[in-house]
Amino acid sequence: MSTAQSPRTDTRARIIDVALELFAEQGYEKTSLREIADRLGVTKAALYYHFKTKDDIVHGIVESMAAPIDEAIAWGEGRPWSPELRDELVRRFAAGMTERAPLLRFFHENQPSLRESAAGLKFKARMFAMIRLVHGPDASFQNRLRAAMALFSINTALFLLKQDQEGGPDPACAGHEPAATLAEATDAALEVALEIAGLIDPA
Repeated sequence: MSTAQSPRTDTRARIIDVALELFAEQGYEKTSLREIADRLGVTKAALYYHFKTKDDIVHGIVESMAAPIDEAIAWGEGRPWSPELRDELVRRFAAGMTERAPLLRFFHENQPSLRESAAGLKFKARMFAMIRLVHGPDASFQNRLRAAMALFSINTALFLLKQDQEGGPDPACAGHEPAATLAEATDAALEVALEIAGLIDPA
């Protein structure tokens, strides 16, 4: 069976990619639909066929790029909690977020605009669902915090990688060892995440 995308799906994917580029370059608020259409080389009417507003585009970004989180949640729900389940959830989350690093950069750089948007609230709900699965039932506040910090360490590693690659090291952190590649950052993030998650013991 062919896995080729339909022209409509391919166009939506191109719009999302270009929108992410522009949002990263100049911010969500300062990017217009006209600019997105111009960079794509299409008319504004053609863009409207797929997305009526910028919020629709953001929703498309979240739905397209958060799919691995949904898959991890679907895999974990209904399974009895165990250390093995906890660690596998962290691994799946790390793999999915690494593949979709632009989404994390987009949220980091546009948090004020997105915090209370429909897309932002939906992403937040996904994160809380992941956190609950990682810490298991009847968790103490400390274990809830450990679960959150384990997952957020993945996001933080990708944010630090971007800083090292694009902005250079912070002068206040001179002499630190940067993560040279996405693979190195991912390995380090997963190691730290599993260390933190390993402290969770509902029993």
